[in-house]
Amino acid sequence: MADVKQILGDLNKDSFVALMKKVIGESKYVQNNPPDLIPEEDRIVNHVLDILNPYSTKNGGPLVINHIAYTPNRGNLIVEYPGTDPKKVVSFVGMHMDVVPANPDEWEFDPFSLSVDGDKLKGRGTTDCLGHVALVTELMKRLAETKIKLKSTVIAIFIASEENASIQGIGVDALDKDGWFDNLKEGPLFWIDTADKQPCIGTGGVIPWKLEVFGKGFHSGLPNKAINALELGMEALKEMQTRFYRDFPPHPKEQIYKFEAPSTMKPTQWFYPGGGNNQIPGECTISGDVRLTPFYNVSDVIKKLQEYVDDLNANIEQLDTRGPVSKYVLPDENIRGSMSISFDEAYSGVACDLNSLGYKVLSKATEEVVGYLEPYSITGSLPLIRDLQDRGYDVQTTGYGIMDTYHADNEYCLLFDMSQGYHVFASIIAQLED
Repeated sequence: MADVKQILGDLNKDSFVALMKKVIGESKYVQNNPPDLIPEEDRIVNHVLDILNPYSTKNGGPLVINHIAYTPNRGNLIVEYPGTDPKKVVSFVGMHMDVVPANPDEWEFDPFSLSVDGDKLKGRGTTDCLGHVALVTELMKRLAETKIKLKSTVIAIFIASEENASIQGIGVDALDKDGWFDNLKEGPLFWIDTADKQPCIGTGGVIPWKLEVFGKGFHSGLPNKAINALELGMEALKEMQTRFYRDFPPHPKEQIYKFEAPSTMKPTQWFYPGGGNNQIPGECTISGDVRLTPFYNVSDVIKKLQEYVDDLNANIEQLDTRGPVSKYVLPDENIRGSMSISFDEAYSGVACDLNSLGYKVLSKATEEVVGYLEPYSITGSLPLIRDLQDRGYDVQTTGYGIMDTYHADNEYCLLFDMSQGYHVFASIIAQLED
């Protein structure tokens, strides 16, 4: 084990920072917020290929490289360093090449170029997730440079998109359907897309929902002739949340997995058709999500939310009103307020197997390199990994950015943390050789 770590050595910081400057310089063009912002992940792929192609099998090197694109300019990259035992594999997956949008007017520095401030590497994507793209690129480069003899095949999968991957049909789900994940089942799969240098042992499921509310619009001076859709929406949502927290309370296993928050249901967006202050709106739409710890079933929650809405529609008169003329039924006009709920693509969270080989080697490597082991769980979401776990994959998650800057303005990571991440990867590979 010592020989493997010694051969892989330290992170080449100069090479890493040079690559970071290139990929962060592309971050403006890989912002992901359709339909306005469509990322062009091949801009990142090209920089990674510039580093790794000299070591590809096509150029006499050991790396097997596949650039897989399902949509123009939106490729995935699969890099394999072959081992001697076909039954031994270790994979580093999940390094996505898109970023969340950034508004330069709200940042203290340019988000779309790398700023180096001592140990701080600042810019959009440094923590999530272009920093990890550069880090794993440096790992694969070092393997190829040293031509170290390993039993395990080391595979890196750089994915085009994290969010809406299966809807867009370009990222991890498409790769999985095409069989690119099949041989990863032979060993631990490390999903590199979290932060703070510790194992993230649990993630949340996501259920995006949309509640459409229908009342009757009227002049604000005659509120007795209206069904105020805003009031109906607020009261209905309050009742739905009350029932949700009754039916899906904090689960005992959340303490074991150290979840920072239990399952939640909340609104995040509110829309209405517009109009003047003197107009009572007759309709509105409330959108939000459920973040669900992995100890509850997504389909059970969707079923319950639909039941809540059906019951409220049938008993709309029993909802609390707001003031002496606030109402949700106009009997003389045979009009009842109502609502409907719909759902976008939902997926489950994951509770990592704490007794697996993957967790054991990750834990040992973390404690050895970072100096302590403090696994945690969050109701942030990661795509596909629950499905992989259900199919028998040993999925573990970790990352080396800064959680406090994750998806935030003024994002940065620390070069020291990324260097430790490199040593963790080397320790994992070394342990699996033994």
